[in-house]
Amino acid sequence: MPTAETTMSRRLHTPGAQGWNRTAHPDDPNKYFIVSADCHANEPKDWVKSRISDEYRKRLPRLEMVDGQAFIITEGNRPWKIKTDTTDWGEDDIERNKTGRNVAERLRDQDRDGIDVEVVFGNKGIHAFGTNDPGFSMAMCQAWNDWAHEDLGEHQDRILPMAQIPTLDVDAAVKEVQRVARLGFKGLTIPVKPEYGPTGMDQRNYNQPEFEPLWSAIEDVDLPLTIHVSTGRDPRAASGPGGAVINYAVHCCSASQEPVANLCASGVLERHPKLRVATIEAGIGWVSWLLEVMDEGFYKHRMWVSPDLKEPPSYYYRRQMFASFGEDQSGLDLAVKHDLIDNFMWANDYPHHEGTWPHSAAAIERTMADLTDEQRAKVLGLNAARFWNIDIPAEYQATGNS
Repeated sequence: MPTAETTMSRRLHTPGAQGWNRTAHPDDPNKYFIVSADCHANEPKDWVKSRISDEYRKRLPRLEMVDGQAFIITEGNRPWKIKTDTTDWGEDDIERNKTGRNVAERLRDQDRDGIDVEVVFGNKGIHAFGTNDPGFSMAMCQAWNDWAHEDLGEHQDRILPMAQIPTLDVDAAVKEVQRVARLGFKGLTIPVKPEYGPTGMDQRNYNQPEFEPLWSAIEDVDLPLTIHVSTGRDPRAASGPGGAVINYAVHCCSASQEPVANLCASGVLERHPKLRVATIEAGIGWVSWLLEVMDEGFYKHRMWVSPDLKEPPSYYYRRQMFASFGEDQSGLDLAVKHDLIDNFMWANDYPHHEGTWPHSAAAIERTMADLTDEQRAKVLGLNAARFWNIDIPAEYQATGNS
């Protein structure tokens, strides 16, 4: 069984950056401009109660003890067991679990990891998508948006919180898009599926015409749209031996293929050329395969395909879609071969355990040695800067990062 020591050894292993023009080390005067395209808040315990009406307070996600075991209870998921015995945790594991509680900690921690700008998603707040009650979901999302605006809104030179937009009520979603745009948010996030739960024929999905007003509203405010893993369904679909690995690999990450196919194949991206969309934390190794199989269906099933797109689905992905990753060696290899370097964005997933913080330079050196300097610069920061309209500081422009 892996121990904290063996995990740490894997995190620290690096072949070095010999021959690189620039590095990811925070103390390197010629460091790459680095954007972490996926990080998470560490919201205070009362982030939602003080911002939501009384009618919903009894239904909020909460911690309950059952026979001495702590569980998170939410409306849309089965009880979520909380690991309280940390005797097999390393110092890094414990630090990740406790940090990121305020702006000062976040800036200190990201400076330590060489991160110039971080994009922030909910941690507790992501549970707002775990219900099929439109009013309840909107109330929680608005509470998170208000908290993020109050806590992080003045620091968007370094910290970009993504406004949560629930999709159960399209008219209400449009109004929330317009509201958060007025507040000054730099990006939006929606769930993997508009209705919470397993995919079914009777469920609405993003390829359907009723979501057209939402895509138009997002185009009108000109904000990038993100889709984070584990937001359209409970990712813990497997139980029993290997469940933690199975759920992470299959029911968490691979579910993000569905919205990509919905948007590329249905004509949404063709009709809305200003819409730019990114899948977050689902990796990138699957993207080239999905583009290939969508195009195969587009050509070989032409007698059944509707609508009649002007270009194959892969064209719209390359034009308008992005994906974030952490450590994905196979995905980077395929990115070069399949001309997808311009579509991929690296992230350290701070402060989550599956991320690379605070040892990101080593992870970057392990996985990006085969890229050129220009390719590394793109996936480490320039693609994200283009997606989120981030201004690149003058010192990086002077060293050729832009």
